[in-house]
Amino acid sequence: MKVKSNTCWRVWKDNRMANGRPREFDVELALDRAMELFWRKGYEGTSLSDLTETLGITRPSLYAAFGNKEVLFRTVLKRYEANVVTYRRKALNAHSAYAVARELLEGAANLFGDESKPAGCLGVQGALACGEDAEPVRQELVANRSAGERALRQRLKRAKTEGDLPADSNPASLARFLSAVVYGMAVLSAGGASHKELLQVTELALRIWSQES
Repeated sequence: MKVKSNTCWRVWKDNRMANGRPREFDVELALDRAMELFWRKGYEGTSLSDLTETLGITRPSLYAAFGNKEVLFRTVLKRYEANVVTYRRKALNAHSAYAVARELLEGAANLFGDESKPAGCLGVQGALACGEDAEPVRQELVANRSAGERALRQRLKRAKTEGDLPADSNPASLARFLSAVVYGMAVLSAGGASHKELLQVTELALRIWSQES
């Protein structure tokens, strides 16, 4: 069931077409289209003209419904984290440290290798080639990735406490290793790597994980 923002819905119901009839607007669909656009082109590579053309709206209407480009991107990023990157939650809830690593890496490979979706990762694509004006967005993306690594580190600390990891293991280093592989696969995907090639990276990383943990 689609849930529409009452505020945005009223804004768009109030916008009139040339013949005087109300223009209906699906907020959820618009956000999904904006997410795909930012995912493909990055934050700075996506212009306001790109957004208005893709969403089929005018600039004043875009501002009225979503705020400016930065606000829209932040909204889209939250949507991406909640609805697309579901493998992270699954990984953090896995029953063992090895299962955490496997769910995380295989989930990333499956997402980044899905030909029905834009290549790479919105969080990585969004931060590429960010200029000075986009620095707040870049900082948020960095903070977002740091939060993900921090959650992973806490899960691996718990595994160590429970005896699921060796007493001399380093949860921080292991979390950083997994994060580096995930974001490395995102870059490979953006460069054209196939699902099969990403799974090969996953398999090698899991062998290394078994040796180190």
